[in-house]
Amino acid sequence: MPQTGNEEEPVTVTGIITALIVGLIVGALGRLVVPGRQNFPIWLTIVVGVVAALVGTVVANAIGVSTDTPGVDWGELVVQVIVAAIGVAIVAAVTGRGRRSTL
Repeated sequence: MPQTGNEEEPVTVTGIITALIVGLIVGALGRLVVPGRQNFPIWLTIVVGVVAALVGTVVANAIGVSTDTPGVDWGELVVQVIVAAIGVAIVAAVTGRGRRSTL
């Protein structure tokens, strides 16, 4: 039976591991972008990174950034890191352990 392109691919262990690695990288880049020290655990960085990667892809598609290129999608990665930086700033503010302004 020919494929119509509507079928979803099953989630594989490799896909999950890849998502975690991408999440770690995107989350770490997001932490690097945000100034100050963020004192929250690495697992939370991964969660922020995975969510940022998913949301960043949706945002990149919505604003017209091509996400269907061979190799690394640099435009999509930039959007994901921006979203991750926003996520890191929010988590640092919510946990209350980030650097606070004295103003």
